[in-house]
Amino acid sequence: MLPCSINSFLTGHWHVCVCVRKHHLSPPPSCDEAKETNVDCALVLELSETDPYFDTKKKLLQNKGFNPKERVSLKSSSCPSWISATLKVMLQIARIIHLDEVELYFCQDDACSPVEFYSPRNEVEALNSILSLLDILNSSGKCLQMNVLQELREAIVSMIRDVGDNNCVKTTILENHSVDKEECLLQWGERNGIRTRLQIAYVEGAGRGAIAREDLNVGDIALEIPVSIVISEELVYTSDMFHILEKIDGISFETMLLLWSMKERHNCTSKFKIYFDALPKNFNTGLSFGLDAIMALEGTLLFEEIVRAKEHLRGQYGELFPSLCDDHPDIFPRELYTWEQFLWACELWYSNSMNVMFPDGKLRTCLIPIAGFLNHSLHPHILQYGKVDTAANSLKFRLSRPCSAGEQCFLSYGHFSSSHLISFYGFLPQGDNPYDIIPVDIDATEDDSITSNSTHMVRGTWLLRNHNIFYYGLPLPLLDHLRRTQSPKLQYNTLLQANLENEMEVLGRLRSIFDCVMESLGAADLHDRENTSWDVRLAVEFKDLQRRIVSSILSSCDTGLKLLKNEWCRCLAEDSRG
Repeated sequence: MLPCSINSFLTGHWHVCVCVRKHHLSPPPSCDEAKETNVDCALVLELSETDPYFDTKKKLLQNKGFNPKERVSLKSSSCPSWISATLKVMLQIARIIHLDEVELYFCQDDACSPVEFYSPRNEVEALNSILSLLDILNSSGKCLQMNVLQELREAIVSMIRDVGDNNCVKTTILENHSVDKEECLLQWGERNGIRTRLQIAYVEGAGRGAIAREDLNVGDIALEIPVSIVISEELVYTSDMFHILEKIDGISFETMLLLWSMKERHNCTSKFKIYFDALPKNFNTGLSFGLDAIMALEGTLLFEEIVRAKEHLRGQYGELFPSLCDDHPDIFPRELYTWEQFLWACELWYSNSMNVMFPDGKLRTCLIPIAGFLNHSLHPHILQYGKVDTAANSLKFRLSRPCSAGEQCFLSYGHFSSSHLISFYGFLPQGDNPYDIIPVDIDATEDDSITSNSTHMVRGTWLLRNHNIFYYGLPLPLLDHLRRTQSPKLQYNTLLQANLENEMEVLGRLRSIFDCVMESLGAADLHDRENTSWDVRLAVEFKDLQRRIVSSILSSCDTGLKLLKNEWCRCLAEDSRG
C-alpha cells in the first residue's frame, strides 16, 4: 500500500546570471525591451527539458514571444514603469513554467486571452519562484542593482498579498473545545527541538487546525521539525518485528510502518506516546463510509473508487492476518491487529503521511508530529515543503503567502480532486476546486497524439472565462477532438454554414453524453441533512457537486447551440439574398 503523498517540491527551472558590464541611462523599456537591456546583471528563466510537459509549455511560451530559456535583464536604475514591465515579463514566463497537467489542459481555452491569470495556486507559485530567484541573487552580493532587486521584491510580495486577500478563508475558533492533548503534544515537540509560530485550536468547519500566533510574512518559517522526531522506516529497522516482516515477499516499507504504528500506539514507553495519544479515535475518511453512504454515491466515480479501495484493503489485511498473529503471537498480539485497528492505521497513513526527501537522496514516507494539524486549502499559505534542510537537519514549513495573527495557516496536500480528498482525508474543500474534473471516455484519434491530449476531461464551466461561440466555457482540446471526429476536413472556428452545422453536431453529441451522466446521478436528495450521519451527509454533498458540474456543461451546450443556430440562420438568410 502506498500512502498518499502531500509534499511539493520546488523544481529547478531557475538560474541566476551575473554579468558585469558598462551601463547607460535609457527610457523605461517595453515588455520586449525588458528581456534585453545593457545592464549589470540578469536573470535567466529556463523551462527544464525534463519537465513532463516540456513540448506543450514550450509552445505556449513561443506563442507569447518567449523562448524556453529567456534572459531578463536588470537595470542599474529603475522607475515604476520599468519595474512593472520587467515583472510582467518574468511573471508571464513563470506562470507557464509552473502550470500543472490540469491547468495546461484547460488553459488552452484562454490561450489568446489578454488575461494572464491561470489560477491562484499557479499565481502564488510563480511569484514565489521569482522571489526565490531574486533572493538568491541578492544574497550573492554580486549584483550592483540592490535597489532594483528590493523594488522588484516589494512589488512581488504586494502581488502575493493581493492574491491571498482575494481568496482568504474566515477563521472562527471554537472556544468550547479542549485542546489539552494538543498542548501537551506542542510542549513535547518543543522539548524535542520543534520551533513553531502556530497554536492548535478547534476551527468551525475544519476540526483541529493550526492558527498563527503572530503576523507571518512571505518566507517566514511557521513550523520547523527536527528529523529526530520524524516517524520513518528507520524505526522499523530497529523494531522486534523487522526480522519477520523482511521475509515477506513483496511487502513495502510503507506497509511495515503501518504495522509498526498499530503496535506502537499502544506502547506506554514509546517515544511517540504523546503523539499517538493526540491522534483522533476515528479519522472519518471515505474508507470508513458505511453502506448507506456508499449507496448514496451510486452513479459517481467516487462510488467505484471507494468500493475498490475497501476491497483492496480487505485483501491486503487477509494476506497478513491472522497468519502473522498465529505464527508470531508475541510480536503481533491478536487484539492489536484486528480489522478495525488495521483500517485506523491505513487512514492515519493516508491522511497524515508526507513524502520527505532526505539528504541521502531517498524519498521516504513519514509521519510528521504536529505538521498533521495543518489543514488543506485550495488557497494554502505553505506550498513548498518536504525536503530536509541539511544544515539544520530539519523540515521547514515556509510561507508562500502572508498569514495574519489569529488566521488558520493552511498547507497544500497536493493537486487533488474532491473525490480523492473525501476518500483519503474525509472532507470537501471550501470553494471551487479546479481539480474537480470528470474524465470523458471517448475514442482517441490519430490527431490526439499530435496535440498531446489522448485523454479528455471536463469541469465546471464557470471556471472558464471564454463562453463565446466556438468556446462555450468548454475545454478546447475536447472540442477539437470531437470536431476532428465529426468532420476531419472542415476548417474550424469559421462562420460558414458547413462548419456551424458541424459545431451543432459536436455540441449535440456532448450534450447526449452528459444527459446520460446526469440521469445516472439521479434526482437531488432534499431530506434533512443536518440529522444524517457524517458519511451520508458528505456523500450527498459530493453528489450535489457532481450534479452542479454536469448541469453547467449541459447549460453551456444549450447556450452554445442557441448561438450556433442564430449564426446558422443568418448564414441561410445571406445565402438566400445571393
